[in-house]
Amino acid sequence: MGDAERRFTRGLVEVRAGDEGDGGRRIGGYAAKFNRLSQNLGGFVERIDPSFFSKSEGDGWPDVMARYNHDDNRLLGTTEAGTLRLLVDGTGLDYVADVPASREDVMELVQRGDVRRSSFAFRTFSDDWGQTEDGFPLRTLLSGALVDVAPVNTPAYMDTSTGLRSLAEKAGADLAEVRAAADTGDLARFLARPKATTTIDLAPGGQGDTHPPLALRQRRAELMRRRTF
Repeated sequence: MGDAERRFTRGLVEVRAGDEGDGGRRIGGYAAKFNRLSQNLGGFVERIDPSFFSKSEGDGWPDVMARYNHDDNRLLGTTEAGTLRLLVDGTGLDYVADVPASREDVMELVQRGDVRRSSFAFRTFSDDWGQTEDGFPLRTLLSGALVDVAPVNTPAYMDTSTGLRSLAEKAGADLAEVRAAADTGDLARFLARPKATTTIDLAPGGQGDTHPPLALRQRRAELMRRRTF
């Protein structure tokens, strides 16, 4: 599992309808939105695949927290206590947190519109690299673990070291070389590198067909000729 990363969404965090049990102190919003291109993260952009949170969701969102500005000292709710609820839909990852009375300041900031954005922290299990229609390097987040969701004042600093390390591994390049290319906006050259191919010997010991794909097509053609209707 990679290091924790943080991203934010332009979707608004807002006050949600509550009940007497939580004093009406509920806030929520989309912490992540699927298939939306991010801003330039330093030589590449990202998008989140709709299946990205499937592992965390299937496991029951273990140990996920809502924290103001991702701060451990500003806890708002947890999935374990049921004071944080998460929902994946066609748009993205939606969250609702029951804000404790001790965090009334956060509730007020959201009500006044001072806090308007949401963010989420995650660890990536798998990703893929390609290019946008304009040929700009594109990282697609395929699977990962959700760490927290957070209403935030301003977007957090985007630490892209995990993403660059992923690209270096996939391209078979040195990480320092990839980082230098990111600084100069030249990551696309790593995407043009041909992927290493693996040859599988289907006939150990030198016996059998020397061209398995061709032989397979020939056998299929022979079966079709023998086929009766």
